[in-house]
Amino acid sequence: MKKTVLLILGILAFAGARAEPMQWDPSRYSQEVTRCDRLASHGDDPWAVAPGVSQADMDFEAAAAACEQAVAADPENPRLRYQLARVYGYSGQGGKAYPHREAAIAADYPQALFVNGYLHFLGINKAKKDICRAGSLFRRSAQYGRLAGQVGFTRYALDGAFAGCDVIIDPEELMMFLEAAEESNSDFYESMLIAMLKKEVAALKEENK
Repeated sequence: MKKTVLLILGILAFAGARAEPMQWDPSRYSQEVTRCDRLASHGDDPWAVAPGVSQADMDFEAAAAACEQAVAADPENPRLRYQLARVYGYSGQGGKAYPHREAAIAADYPQALFVNGYLHFLGINKAKKDICRAGSLFRRSAQYGRLAGQVGFTRYALDGAFAGCDVIIDPEELMMFLEAAEESNSDFYESMLIAMLKKEVAALKEENK
């Protein structure tokens, strides 16, 4: 298995440090549907309050104006901050997106944790490439039950992407992520990937007995 030795070292360094699943509480913030939600929600965001709008279908100018107004009225709402950052990012204004991305991350908004982890993993859209930060963000999104985080973090961890990072990699936790993802997912191809990853994690657990 690729980079197994490095992964085992990471596991041993953090033995027993696995965190329990966490629940995102949207009731701490307004759930009122704003024009920003209608113009800039992400279709895969479990905590969105309106149907998703794809990048291809988004009216950047109208969405930016709506989300700027919504954030001005409710600056502590991480859903709105994430959506404003999304509009800026899609319209080529990653620099303007930065403070809103960070605000959504600071509030632990699960969708923002995963998306910004991905941006840092690749170093795109004005996000500095930082594999270690990406790993931490992916893992935290997984702990909050974000399907993409549960599967993505496990895949990258098994590949040894976070070797040398201060990121907890525990096969018991990885299996927990995959079992939760399996339970919440009905897509055929994603189910096949989850099943394959479960076999890899199970083999890793056997190696470390």
